Amino acid sequence: MTAHSTPDTAIIVVAAGSGTRLAAGAPKALVDIDGRSVLRHALDGVFAAGPMQVVVVAPAGGEQQVDAEIRASAGERRHLVTVVTGGATRQQSVAAGLAALQDGVRIVLVHDAARALTPPAQIDAVAAAVTDAGVIPALPVVDTLKRVDGDEITGPVDRSVLAAAQTPQGFPRAALQDAYAAAGASGAEHTDDAALFAAAGGAVRRIDGSERAFKITTPADLERARMLLGARSAAPMLPRIGVGTDVHAFGGEGDLWLAGLEWPGEQPLSGHSDGDAVAHAIVDALLGAAGLGDIGQHFGTAHPEYAGAHAQVFLARTAEMLAEAGFAIGNVSVQIKGNRPRFSGRRAEAEQVLSAALGGASVSVAATTTDGLGFTGRGEGIAVTAVALIHPLG
Repeated sequence: MTAHSTPDTAIIVVAAGSGTRLAAGAPKALVDIDGRSVLRHALDGVFAAGPMQVVVVAPAGGEQQVDAEIRASAGERRHLVTVVTGGATRQQSVAAGLAALQDGVRIVLVHDAARALTPPAQIDAVAAAVTDAGVIPALPVVDTLKRVDGDEITGPVDRSVLAAAQTPQGFPRAALQDAYAAAGASGAEHTDDAALFAAAGGAVRRIDGSERAFKITTPADLERARMLLGARSAAPMLPRIGVGTDVHAFGGEGDLWLAGLEWPGEQPLSGHSDGDAVAHAIVDALLGAAGLGDIGQHFGTAHPEYAGAHAQVFLARTAEMLAEAGFAIGNVSVQIKGNRPRFSGRRAEAEQVLSAALGGASVSVAATTTDGLGFTGRGEGIAVTAVALIHPLG
């Protein structure tokens, strides 16, 4: 593609929201995070992705500010950007963006500027996945959900069949425009473009989303974004420390798995996965340091795909999550408490395996007994404590 040829993909960046719940005294997209606005960060992600036409839907009266943000972010892609004024609803704003698409566009992505930290790789992945069906990035729902009637709990909700939708959402252009025309004719309002597309008979499928693509809606969300971008602020974010603990009783099936190693002939630990208390403690320490929850949230019984998984799977995915959130792993220190297995002979091997699973981060492992005291001293199981140091990328 030449410098000024028309891409076959376009992205509509919806930045027309008022930001009432954010209570920042300005349209949400123009609120400052770290010296740069929500919209600026969203555009930086868009322009770091593959070349595409960019249509920014601005809040009424904010067109000049939006144009200034585009000039600061677009660089040599400025000729690919169009600014339009949004409507009274999100649906009207997207319709205004659709009307500004160039003739050669076949695939349309619709992206909320409020998801300002969305990785460029997620934008590219959505664009690449669009066929005749629509595509949305989504994350599993990890919270326990309940049906309610006022203050009364009326029953549980099966979260295994639910997903939390993110943006950008991608669609074939002609089918999306037809769906918008149908919604406009019927007066129906939908909460997102996937719902509107499905209501018109379109198929929608999902791909994996990113923890970093959260929506900035409340002051707490804005503070989370500022924390993640602390390395770029006037007061750089300092390294962070997390502590994780895990306890497993003996009583599983097969051989023992501990510190990423198989221990033939040793009594196994019970657990949802392989019972590797060392790996689990490390995961909790890393997630806690980054403010990303805990192992139960991301790898617990609500995620059957991790049943029986070994340390390398948990640790590699955790390292990916930290990188997506803007953190690198400094080092991890682990202490094992238990009578067995005799650990010293395989210490170096365990440290090498754990380090490799974390992308080369330094890992040290120590082991001790409790002189016959407590459940570990009675040989009923193993307890592990891990301390992790992480620091901002960049």
